[in-house]
Amino acid sequence: MVAATLVAGAYGASAQGSFYERGRANNAAMTQVQPAWMGPLIQSDPRLSQALRLSFSNSYSPGEQVMSYGNNHGLSVVALQRLQIDLDPPAFFRNHSAAFKDGFGNTTTQVKYRIASGNAEHGDFALTAILSRSFTPGSYENGMLSGAYCPKLAAGKAFGRFNLQSTLGGVLPTGKVTAQGRAIEWNLTAQAHVNPHVWLDIENNAAFNRGGPVDGTTQNFITPAAFYLIRRRGWEPTHATVVLDGGMQIATSRFHEYNHNLVTEARIVF
Repeated sequence: MVAATLVAGAYGASAQGSFYERGRANNAAMTQVQPAWMGPLIQSDPRLSQALRLSFSNSYSPGEQVMSYGNNHGLSVVALQRLQIDLDPPAFFRNHSAAFKDGFGNTTTQVKYRIASGNAEHGDFALTAILSRSFTPGSYENGMLSGAYCPKLAAGKAFGRFNLQSTLGGVLPTGKVTAQGRAIEWNLTAQAHVNPHVWLDIENNAAFNRGGPVDGTTQNFITPAAFYLIRRRGWEPTHATVVLDGGMQIATSRFHEYNHNLVTEARIVF
């Protein structure tokens, strides 16, 4: 009840400011009802947050190198106290292989609904439902062959400077299922807050393929990552921050479609 009152007060106070000030107050309001961990590099964050993510990845597979400009990340906006809306423009893929042409991937939108959460004084946890939808195939098949729905359940719990975060979901194509199959995805992240500016984590990213040409296979990666937070002097929760982060997906399963995927990113949290 106290947290709800604080959030309502933050929204009410921001309602008297400009559109930019009201929007900037969203993340500040979320700090009253959510943990203060860092959103993982690969898996979805169980919290709601408002940011612009500028990402790049570089992965390898036998005889091929693929560079992704955008890496399927974009703009996230906290629309209401329990809703986040994401718009991820299509990434551009640079294929260093004669077998594939360069082109764009799929456009994706996502909605997150905060089911329950609490800050450090109220349990330090988060539970969120997520539904993403990708649209239209990318050019030259640089993405899925059709649109897809991806429902997920995301949860996390903090223990002082440490936290565990996990997601469980599926990839459900809207067409051409025989050609690409479906998948169940499970991710687990263990994270440590080293100092006021640095977070370190390690993720396990697993996909269990059902149907399609890779039916019955499991693809698993271990992803160590680091995050550096930049804040101005006299920072307040309503001020923007910049996060520089990066990590590498390293395949640990016999079957894997790529390996040594280096992901670098800059987040502008506003």
